Order: sequence, then structure tokens, then C-alpha cells
Amino acid sequence: MKLSPRDAPSYFKKPDPSKTGLLIFGADPMRVAGRRQEVIAALIGPQGEEEMRLTRMSGSELRKDPAMLNDAIKAQSFFPGPRVAFVEDVTDAMSKFIATALQDWQDGDAQIIVTAGQLTAKSTLRKMFEGHSNAFAVGLYDDPPSREEVEATLRDAGVKTDDRDAMEALLALSRALDPGDFRQTVEKLGLYKRGDDTPVSVTDIEACAPTSIEADLDDVLNIVAEARAVEIGPIMAKLVAQGTNPVTLCIGATRHFRTLHTAASDPGGPSAGVQRLRPPVFGLRRDRVIRQASKWGLARLETALTVLTDTDLQLRSSSRAPQMALIERAFIRLAMLAAR
Repeated sequence: MKLSPRDAPSYFKKPDPSKTGLLIFGADPMRVAGRRQEVIAALIGPQGEEEMRLTRMSGSELRKDPAMLNDAIKAQSFFPGPRVAFVEDVTDAMSKFIATALQDWQDGDAQIIVTAGQLTAKSTLRKMFEGHSNAFAVGLYDDPPSREEVEATLRDAGVKTDDRDAMEALLALSRALDPGDFRQTVEKLGLYKRGDDTPVSVTDIEACAPTSIEADLDDVLNIVAEARAVEIGPIMAKLVAQGTNPVTLCIGATRHFRTLHTAASDPGGPSAGVQRLRPPVFGLRRDRVIRQASKWGLARLETALTVLTDTDLQLRSSSRAPQMALIERAFIRLAMLAAR
């Protein structure tokens, strides 16, 4: 039977232990693995693996020993409770082995959980589960999680918030990150707020959200974008002392000014443009990006990107000019351009 995307999240949380099996397939391995972990944990409980009520095997192992799955669904544990036989990374080539196990399954046997990559509508594995009267098949696609799914993830991590901006930030983060990365971020947020009963704020989220640019690089880019030319020298000296690579600085600056360009080029203005940035920006950083994009304007941002592209080409060329001096000169030019 087909399990619809609308009904799947609730089934994963409370699966039917009397079912023969479940096929979970999709192009994103992390998304498939997350749902598989959820449904197995719901079936056998937190102690299920320790009590030997879970048997794991890969598709390649099953290919070498076709009887392995049948043996697993019939095997009995020393402990009472539901059992699961889990097979991962299955392809259509292994359908006949799965079919034998589905056919031989009886009440009291271990439930068969199978995971696979993307399967077409013509897939024999998919058709087998969809056509079975007591088994389910569900496809996971790259649709962003719903608000209900995000709220469930927050509850599982013990995170609570009634702040509208914080919830919007979390929803934006869930759309920008892979499911596993988002879950890890929420778990980190739960640890960050442990012992603190106040609702989660945007500041808390900013402290836990993954970032790709170090704080010192953020500082110098904001100094440049806000036309604070006199501050460039001291912070560049600090970056030199830390051994920062000039090419890394140029790449970071280009990324920052492209972000400003995206915000400034939106027909609805920088405020609307910031809403479609990926990864999302929120809180104080969002306000700063809006201010910088508004101040620079589209034309000057295009000039800035040209300056950075030329500098990047120089840094990667055979020029013998000091590289850190080249990037510092580019930053000063940009700061002077912003001051006009």
C-alpha cells in the first residue's frame, strides 16, 4: 500500500507493529536514514537494539546470503516485544529476496524495514510494497518540512518558543539545511538552553546555527561594507597574525557582496530580498544586511563585485605583488566607494 506524504509523518511516529513491512525510499540518504531511525525506534523502543530485537543487514549482504532476511524475521529474541529486520541500500536487483521474505511472513515475525535510493514508478521493489495488502511504501522528496514537522523536532529536543521571529528563523533554517543538519542544530539549541526556562530567542538561534565564515572575517567585511576605512588596517594586521589566507578573504568578501547584491536586486527592495537568501539570515545580521544593501544600491554593488573579481584573478595569477597588500587595497577601495 502507498503511504501518502500527508500521513507519513504521523505513521513514522506511531507505526503499526502488526504490519509486514515498510519501504522508505528517496534521493536524500540523510532524510531516508532519519525517518528509518524514527520508525524503528518507535517500533522497538530505546532498548530494542540492546535486547537483540533489531537485526541489521545491507543489500549487498543479502545478495550474498539470500536466506539472511528470512532467518532474521523468524529468529526469536530472549526479550519480549516487537522485532525488526532492517535492510538498507536495497536495489531492484534484490527484489526477489525481499519478495520471498514478504511471502513467508506470518503474525509474530519481525517487521521488515527496507530503505532504498530514488525509485521510479516502474521499480519492482516499489511495486511490490505498494501492491502488498499488509505493507507500506513511502517516498521521501526534497520538499521543505512543514511547520508541524519542525514543531515536532523542537518538542523532541525539548526546545520551546513563543517568539514569532524565532519561529520564523527556525522555519527558514529548516528549509536551508539538510534534515540531519537541522536536527543536529535543534539538538544543539536544546543543550544550549538546558536549565534555562525562557523561550528560545533569535539570538539563541544565531548562537547555535551553523556558520561558514569566522567572526573575524565577518568583522572586516562589515567594516568594509559600512565604509569604516580607518579600521581596516588594524583588523587586517590581526588577520595576518592569525595566518589568514588572502584568497579566503577574497572569497568571503565576494560571498558577502553577492548576498548584498541579491538583497538589493529584489523588486520588493532589500527587506524582501533578504527573505529569499539561502542560507537564511535573521536577527541582528538580517537587519545589518538590509542596511548595507540599502546604502550601497545595485550599481555600486556591481562595481564592488567587479573589484573583487579582478582582485581574485590577481591573487591567483603569477603576479609577485604581496597578496595580503592586494586584498587590503581592494578593501580600502570598497570602503571609499561606500563612503561616496
